[in-house]
Amino acid sequence: MGASVFRALRNFNLENRAEREISKRKPSSAPRHPSTKKLLVEQMSHHPDIEREVTNKDNKLHSLLKDIYVDSRDPVSSLKVKNVQPKPVPKEFRMPKDHHSEMNVTSIPKGKISIVEALTLLNNHKLYPETWTAEKIAQEYYLELNDVNSLLRYFVTFEVFSPENKKALQSKGKKLEEK
Repeated sequence: MGASVFRALRNFNLENRAEREISKRKPSSAPRHPSTKKLLVEQMSHHPDIEREVTNKDNKLHSLLKDIYVDSRDPVSSLKVKNVQPKPVPKEFRMPKDHHSEMNVTSIPKGKISIVEALTLLNNHKLYPETWTAEKIAQEYYLELNDVNSLLRYFVTFEVFSPENKKALQSKGKKLEEK
């Protein structure tokens, strides 16, 4: 509602205001510096034809200007533009290990694993470390051994600590008391 009221006030008497602005006297040229005023008057008195040439329209030049056609193109940049190529698509795919996944993953590139597979292999390694070794996981999921070792070392699945397992949940205060 406020916009329609504002628009009505803005457009009120628009044609008359536009006509008034158009009919106003156009701005004149900037005033000349006093030091050059004497020189200009002196030159005009010695050469009165210069003032006439400046104020008159030259028809020959005007006709030549009408014949000019300008076709402009952007200059070629001197900087080399890198050819951005899409990432190469892996040529070998494998089927996901978990067929009961809610996600619609039909194939996974070799050397990659899904989130569900990562959680599964981390949990398997935690529960059965002698069976699910880094070498077996690398072979099973087509991963590099260095990546699997880093995964097992730096990523841990969510664990709930029970009151019986207090060793896993040592506080900093307890460590200080033991010393």
